[in-house]
Amino acid sequence: DYPTSALYRFHVYGFEWVDNLHFVLPPARFLKDAAPYLAVVKERFMEAGWEGDGDIGILWLPPFVFPLALKVPSKGVAVWHVKQVEDGVSFLLSPIELPFEEFGGTG
Repeated sequence: DYPTSALYRFHVYGFEWVDNLHFVLPPARFLKDAAPYLAVVKERFMEAGWEGDGDIGILWLPPFVFPLALKVPSKGVAVWHVKQVEDGVSFLLSPIELPFEEFGGTG
């Protein structure tokens, strides 16, 4: 529910490793025309060091994984994800700053 331009304000993270990809779904399941979004997501991931391999998807994070102080909406948060094939590093693009100490977002 946001325009492609909003993706430039999202937070980018790299993480070793997200291995269970059963909950990462193709963007076409949520967007009628995913191509413009994918173009920006690819750009953001490449700026963060992604080498361009792997399948980009969307990972839903339920609201209960966040501290209550963040007041995350009851619908949770949809995070863009790609797992780099070469070394297994996952890249995440989130509309909110993720409150997990493992992440050092680059905004």
